[in-house]
Amino acid sequence: MIELKNIKKIYFIGIGGIGMSALARYFRFHGAVVSGYDKTSTDLTRQLEKEGIPIHYQEDTSLAPKDPDLVVFTPAIPKDHKEWLYYRDREIPVLKRSDVLGLITASSFNICVAGTHGKTTISTMIAHILRHSGYGCNAFLGGIAVNYNSNFWSDERNVCVVEADEYDRSFLKLNPDIALITAMDADHLDIYGTAEAVQEAFIEFAGKLKPGGLLLSKFGLERSAAFTAEGRQTYSLQNDSADNYSRSITMHYGSYEFDTLRKDWMLSGIELNMGGMHNVENATAAIAVAHHLGIDNKKIKEAVATFRGVKRRFEYIVKTPGCVMIDDYAHHPEELKALISSAKALFPGMDCTVIFQPHLYSRTRDLANGFARSLDLADEVILLPIYPARELPIEGVSSGMIAQRMEKGKAILCTKEELLPFIKERVGGNEYPQVLITAGAGDIDALVEPLKKIIEKGK
Repeated sequence: MIELKNIKKIYFIGIGGIGMSALARYFRFHGAVVSGYDKTSTDLTRQLEKEGIPIHYQEDTSLAPKDPDLVVFTPAIPKDHKEWLYYRDREIPVLKRSDVLGLITASSFNICVAGTHGKTTISTMIAHILRHSGYGCNAFLGGIAVNYNSNFWSDERNVCVVEADEYDRSFLKLNPDIALITAMDADHLDIYGTAEAVQEAFIEFAGKLKPGGLLLSKFGLERSAAFTAEGRQTYSLQNDSADNYSRSITMHYGSYEFDTLRKDWMLSGIELNMGGMHNVENATAAIAVAHHLGIDNKKIKEAVATFRGVKRRFEYIVKTPGCVMIDDYAHHPEELKALISSAKALFPGMDCTVIFQPHLYSRTRDLANGFARSLDLADEVILLPIYPARELPIEGVSSGMIAQRMEKGKAILCTKEELLPFIKERVGGNEYPQVLITAGAGDIDALVEPLKKIIEKGK
């Protein structure tokens, strides 16, 4: 059995992953020698290098440390990865990211946020409220908190806020004191096979709640009757049948003001300075957790007002009269639906163009109809090729599958190389995008800054 106190040298295969990088930061914070491999250099890996973590980008055992106490790998790496095989064959301890996170949280009070969408924003909101209010927590997040430019921070208080990832059933390694479930939609069918199996995994996660804990789930979840926790509450955007809900919501050019209620409690005049009506619902859930922990009302309101969001979660890139650019990680039909609907509600009368990069061949194949329905909410859609991530191509599966199912003429198929000249020509012809959204979980984020420069230069 590996003990955390004995890990002095640790190596990460796939260190650039958002969950892996949080663990790398954790071990470096606690004094371990940390290094890693990743396939490509990104903003995140470059930031890790600036923090003193050496990273190489070639699959080469000669560049990897020979005697680490522990090797951590992401399940996204292929099974024939040379470095993974090297350590396995030498009987050096090799663990999945989820196993290590389970070790870290084995003896802490854990707030675990799960769901097929919304979990990154809610977990980051909760962690921010706990940090800003002085309550304190350790945070292991699935996104970069804009307030701190990090997905990890530490505190003396033995409380962990953890984004509980359903991919590869990772969240079943956790033992929550507070478990939050946002959604149980069909996703990762390459792992689960069926929508029912996805739901069963979430029900199993809810069953791991410690005695006396709180299970907070979105109101109206299918099969929520299978949740057996005694301490159970629900939350909703505005449905007053839920235990926690909001009302009196007003919009102010990308921001919101609202009240949040429970049967015996109300917090009024909350200010949320980020876009998306779904983020008001996310804030409702985060506030419910903070109230459950006994955090002062005034401190909760101040924390929510100062929350600057999560990178690539309804992140404003450009926000000027007549031209708005939003970047978002949305890669599931329900996420795209919430994203586009919110943008159109916040900026009524402005045409909405979405540049979408599908993520995974299997997800595109399984959810093509749903993607088409969600993208049809936009005025125009530019579809980039599928980002394969861990997958090999599947015959007959392409972005064209989505385009074929959309309203005729609404979708434009475009490569990444063609995109910037295409937008530049439009801007040069004074065809400014009014609301431009970039969306996807692949490498579309690399195009955000060049697109921003084209728009700002054209202005």
